Amino acid sequence: MEIRERKILFQGLVVDLEQMEVKIGEKGWHLFQIVRHPGGVGVLPLHDDGTVTLIRQLRPAVNSRMLEIPAGRLDPGEDPAACGARELFEETGLVAANLEPLGLLYSSPGVFDEAIHLFLATGLEQQEAEPEHYEDIETVRIPLQDALVMAARGEISDGKTAVALFRAAHHQG
Repeated sequence: MEIRERKILFQGLVVDLEQMEVKIGEKGWHLFQIVRHPGGVGVLPLHDDGTVTLIRQLRPAVNSRMLEIPAGRLDPGEDPAACGARELFEETGLVAANLEPLGLLYSSPGVFDEAIHLFLATGLEQQEAEPEHYEDIETVRIPLQDALVMAARGEISDGKTAVALFRAAHHQG
């Protein structure tokens, strides 16, 4: 892949917008705009009784309170598992004895470079949550099987959550 005329159009608090021309085989040069993001982590907490803890929080981008796994943005150079443990604790108060990788997810690679590291959290201990001052989070604990049905029906429409649920179910056998 050849790239030319790369430039940053916008630098924001969370994302940057980059524009570039990319040569695509014999089809010539084409203009692309890419949203650059530092990456994130999502954690599915699975309790010994087969339930999962999800969170419901406001997502202004879609004007809705979404049901999701605990998640957050990676700090520069931060280990994804450390970020996952931090976000899990902050948003739910849960501390995990085990964080097992469930792989990587690119939410919309046509325009967005965000890579989300997914984890399955087990061996959970409940403590007091410490959400960020701007977060209004409700925890929801439901059976994994119910969450899978909700994701299959589109009632859970957050992509990272649906993927984490399906990967965890596959992992569990």
